[in-house]
Amino acid sequence: MRAKLFRILLLLGLIAGIVLAVMWRDRFDAVALEAWVRDAGAAGPLLFMTIYALGTIFFLPGSVLTLAGGALFGPVWGTLINLTGATLGAALAFLVARYLAADWVERKIGGRLKQIKEGVENEGWRFVAFVRLVPLFPFNLLNYALGLTRIRFLEYVVASWLFMLPGAIAYTYVGYVGREALAGEAGLIQKILLALALLAVVGFLPRLIAIVRRGPMLDVETLKARLDAGDDLLVLDVRSAEDFTGEQGHIPGAVNIPLEDLPSQLDRLTERLERPIAIVCRTDRRSAKAAQILARNGFADVQVVRQGMTDWNARGYAVV
Repeated sequence: MRAKLFRILLLLGLIAGIVLAVMWRDRFDAVALEAWVRDAGAAGPLLFMTIYALGTIFFLPGSVLTLAGGALFGPVWGTLINLTGATLGAALAFLVARYLAADWVERKIGGRLKQIKEGVENEGWRFVAFVRLVPLFPFNLLNYALGLTRIRFLEYVVASWLFMLPGAIAYTYVGYVGREALAGEAGLIQKILLALALLAVVGFLPRLIAIVRRGPMLDVETLKARLDAGDDLLVLDVRSAEDFTGEQGHIPGAVNIPLEDLPSQLDRLTERLERPIAIVCRTDRRSAKAAQILARNGFADVQVVRQGMTDWNARGYAVV
């Protein structure tokens, strides 16, 4: 009974904190934050990390906090302080969600959502690393969502700290450069160029991760052998509907989602988030683009079929 009452009080406190944070969001800015930290003296870094952690829990804008950290503490200490505060907040949100609702979700969830959850759990820290490098979902919300899975807490914290580091370095440095610009410090052009370079690297990470997760190409002989063996493999044909039923036909059992429609129809594939997908088109150009879309959206095992239906037909394999 006491545990249930504590859960209710914790949930009410969390909701109240989020509501107040949203209501007072306009009053929360870098100027006010700087004043609080400077007034705290030597305890300023600890106060800032505490504010960052609470801000993460109560959905305060992380961008303001990160930029302020760079302005207040510089690029090196600012990165460490920002990253520590963000990781602490992410860990607390994870634990709150796990304590409040993980058991209930485990009992109640089913169907497609259960398959997604199990896929995330099977990938473990690798999924945490991916979503930290490639921001598929809002940071604050994601922390709570991951707490509802059975991902191990230590794996979650370590992966979060390590793979949030590139973004923390870049955005902290931007905050530092902004402060330097206002102060009119020397060497500003070089610092701005470095800030832009760091942002470019962070912006390129989703493409790099998409390439890594896309996996090697799959030849049609291997595809045919896997299908004949009954492997759990979805054949995704990304040609147009006309081509899918046209002269080349399509592989038996294939699912047709034209490349142009793929971003808006990803929900049809959510149960395959951690299960293998082989992408087919006339050759493999459209397939490569489709693989990038899937990889950027968290699909872990995506392969492009080399030369697609052209090679499939050339080998005389059955079509519909």
